[in-house]
Amino acid sequence: MADKEFNIAVVGASGAVGREMIAVLEERNFPISSLSLLASARSEGNRLEFKGESIRVERLKHDSFKGVELALFSAGGSVSKEFAASAVKAGAVVIDNTSHFRMEPNVPLVVPEVNPETIATHKGIISNPNCSTIQMVVVLKPIHDAARIKRVVVSTYQSTSGAGKKAMDELFSQTVAILNQREIKVNVLPHQIAFNCLPHIDVFCDNGYTKEEIKMVNETKKILADPSIALTATCVRVPVFCGHSEAVNIQTERKLTAKEVRDLLSVAPGVEVVDDPANNSYPLAIEAAGKDPCYVGRIREDISTENGIDLWVVADNLRKGAALNAVQIAEYMVENSLLPWSP
Repeated sequence: MADKEFNIAVVGASGAVGREMIAVLEERNFPISSLSLLASARSEGNRLEFKGESIRVERLKHDSFKGVELALFSAGGSVSKEFAASAVKAGAVVIDNTSHFRMEPNVPLVVPEVNPETIATHKGIISNPNCSTIQMVVVLKPIHDAARIKRVVVSTYQSTSGAGKKAMDELFSQTVAILNQREIKVNVLPHQIAFNCLPHIDVFCDNGYTKEEIKMVNETKKILADPSIALTATCVRVPVFCGHSEAVNIQTERKLTAKEVRDLLSVAPGVEVVDDPANNSYPLAIEAAGKDPCYVGRIREDISTENGIDLWVVADNLRKGAALNAVQIAEYMVENSLLPWSP
């Protein structure tokens, strides 16, 4: 990728996304000179593997970023709020996976297949969008370019990994308890998740939407640079360990046939079309887990309205929805000589 190697820090290294970031950095052979793994005091002293080396997890402090050129943050919005400025002041570019900076006007909100040109406008911080937004806009972009999207209605079916390792553990323990006729314990999610669906991700807003739903609305408009797009979302937590699925209904200004959409998406970057319903072939969360593309299928014309298209979109939320997207941003910066950066 590049002759130069860089000093990298992963903040929130012991979490589900942090671990995935480390794995993706290794898989894609990102040019790393040194790797700092940072987390809370609770994880201090743990060791994680990177390229056959056991690296000690250090406690995150404001002075943790000396010499760091790129910092990947995924430790929660409050951590980014407190520590991102220290990383930038030390000379690092922060790629932040939390929602804290996403809607700041001077912070690029980036999906490399969609709006990579905005990366160069950063002032030290670049935001990773919400996991559900990422996989949707990768598919929306070529359709928007071809026929201009007027309205989107999306219903998501989001895995427990989107709520972190504790939620995944809760799904596992509840499933075991039910199958063995034991008491079910609910500690992480608002209700039992095993054999259930919860139309509740993040907190509720005054307008009845959840913050997760509002994120999808606002982030999509920012990434596609078109505030005129009308969008509504219903986000649901489902008893799946990894992989988010979405039913997406799109209305365009110019009519597109299902074949035209299929042809557009078959050559779109980051997209893989899996659409042969006659042979029961369509995207599945269990087949997307551990893989990079955004899978799309069930492509059909909406029979209820003019210029409508229905899609089914599936992706690994820990990879393209988080870790992979962040590393792709970093790769773009290396390839375009945007690293290192001086404040």
